[in-house]
Amino acid sequence: MRKLFGTDGIRGVANVDPMTTEMAMQLGRGVAYIFKNKDKRHRIVIGKDTRLSGYMLENALVAGICSMGVDVLLVGPLPTPGIAFLTSSMRADAGIVISASHNPFQDNGIKIFSGNGFKLPDQLENKIEELIFSDQIDSLRPTAAEVGKAFRVDDAVGRYVVYLKNSFPKEFSLGGIKIVLDCAHGAAYRVAPAVFEELGAEVVAWNIEPNGENINWQCGSLYPKLVMQKVKDSGADIGISLDGDADRAIFSDELGNLVDGDRIMAICANSLHQSKRLRRNTLVATVMSNLGLDLAMKERGIKVLHTQVGDRYVVEEMARGGYNLGGEQSGHLIFLDYNTTGDGILSALQVLAVMKRENKRLSELAKIMTPFPQVLLNVPVRQKKDPQRIPEITSLQKKIEAKLGDRGRILVRPSGTESLIRVMVEGENEKEISAFAEQVADCIRKKMAD
Repeated sequence: MRKLFGTDGIRGVANVDPMTTEMAMQLGRGVAYIFKNKDKRHRIVIGKDTRLSGYMLENALVAGICSMGVDVLLVGPLPTPGIAFLTSSMRADAGIVISASHNPFQDNGIKIFSGNGFKLPDQLENKIEELIFSDQIDSLRPTAAEVGKAFRVDDAVGRYVVYLKNSFPKEFSLGGIKIVLDCAHGAAYRVAPAVFEELGAEVVAWNIEPNGENINWQCGSLYPKLVMQKVKDSGADIGISLDGDADRAIFSDELGNLVDGDRIMAICANSLHQSKRLRRNTLVATVMSNLGLDLAMKERGIKVLHTQVGDRYVVEEMARGGYNLGGEQSGHLIFLDYNTTGDGILSALQVLAVMKRENKRLSELAKIMTPFPQVLLNVPVRQKKDPQRIPEITSLQKKIEAKLGDRGRILVRPSGTESLIRVMVEGENEKEISAFAEQVADCIRKKMAD
């Protein structure tokens, strides 16, 4: 059993194990050891979102890394994909992001990228855990001139803004486009408005005043209704809701309708397919994506591959199979031609490029798929266990699967980041699948309450 890492790094309540300064320092030492060899001076990039606890964790990580003789490049608040980009472009050995993504401000997390900008595979994360808990590196302490240094990268925001703008087709501008933008008081509060404005858009930016405690507070990608209403009220062309670290985006069309990650994947996959740029005519999604996505892609001759939940697993499958588009219903979208991880701002630019190229409104493009009704429930549990090991839950799940047949499905899994069991039921009859989901949730509460 892994002690620290979940599906997206390490996450928990800040200043409570494992998100303590002590653990962060040990993690910094472990990461430095993993990526260090004797051939050169080594560097690790560290960035963060806008949480209050980011300061203490940042300093602890710096102390751990420098104590192993590795230098640190500090970039301050910057979206997670920005850290991935800078790690690769600056030829650093690794990148670390201090963020709990869409979680409330009292939580925090740590994500790690290798030097090529990709998230670490399970085996490397396991190795880091082993180093931390076995005390293997406690005696390794460089001295004198071999101790690491820390430097600030003052132009990090500018570098990332230029990179994002270069991902947008040079033959287009965003002149005449009005965007309602929700930055969730998070890491994109400076970057995102600058990118869209410099490309010519009229930007109505919201939640761009972080104070350390308001990140994701009733705003961002988990609360898209704010943007949906403002799009309608202001006559905007599109609404974009980012989360705290801006690695995901949820959209609103010009009519104020929600456009989730599944629809965006369908839109972009079809556009790439038509221009013969969709590698191997394949889209990579997760088991959480709607059946409607599979049907829409099948009609257009596009294959859909499914991975377990987590954008890192989508990226791993994309890299393994040579695919260039993938993502999650939640709004993590990966355009591997441009970046190595989900990027909410870059995703928005690709959607806007399709709108420009096809001269269509987002509401028209979103008609590409008809989603099946889907019910999602989160059941709090005291201790995360695998629900598939509890006979009463698996038995009920099989009965529901038999009733749904090939026109629906059920998924029961532990959250990779929170003490929750997630229940998803999909089918043609919304009342029926809601009842199924509640049955499973009740069973989980009875069997996993303690």
